Amino acid sequence: MLDGLNLGHAGAAMLAAFLGSAVEFVEALTVILAIGFARGWRGALTGAAAALGLLLIIVVTLGAALSTIPLGLIQLVVGACLVLFGLRWLRKAILRAAGILKLHDEAALFAEQMTALKRGPRSRGLDGVAIAGAFNIVMLEGIEVVFIVIAIGSGAPGLLPPAALGAVAALILVILLGLALHRPIATLPENAMKFVVGTLLSAFGTFWVGEGIGVAWPGGDLAAIGLVLLYGAVALLCVRLCRDIRLAR
Repeated sequence: MLDGLNLGHAGAAMLAAFLGSAVEFVEALTVILAIGFARGWRGALTGAAAALGLLLIIVVTLGAALSTIPLGLIQLVVGACLVLFGLRWLRKAILRAAGILKLHDEAALFAEQMTALKRGPRSRGLDGVAIAGAFNIVMLEGIEVVFIVIAIGSGAPGLLPPAALGAVAALILVILLGLALHRPIATLPENAMKFVVGTLLSAFGTFWVGEGIGVAWPGGDLAAIGLVLLYGAVALLCVRLCRDIRLAR
């Protein structure tokens, strides 16, 4: 039976995968909705379904391959990638929170995609433009989701199922919201989610890199929580400093 600490790690992995996947799925949903309204739902759903099937094959293949690689090597390589990925999200979230970069506008993206798609050629059968557009956006955002799930899930034994569950929960939630709203989820606090996910991924990545090179973390697994708090505090400080610099100009 999992103890409280392991349950805490599983919960953190699930939350990180859920939030990170939700951001990617919302961006994909925005484009798919635009394709559906502008070109027709048959082509949009066909392309999206084909991409999801291919992504499922990739996940199963990668999951099987990871079981043959030593855990220490996985923690080192995946942890380093996770840090770089998390810091990239955290940097953008900090700059947007400080007002230096503009917040991502899903409604504007939806309108832009609608205009572009309506100009494309149409066919009587399956719409190749709609299929290709939906396939490409789902694959593009889906690959990032696969990376998030594999990276979080491979950092320690037993974390892959909760990470995958978090991603699946995000997918179901975004689909349900899309069916209910039939428009981009413009009110979703995307930057706040990226801030949290960037903090979690950076902290987990740092912890797993240390594990991979044999670092004896103070407090053992509890050090991961300390790293999350440290990254979060530094990120909030950076937001304040960047905002002060912007206002001083």
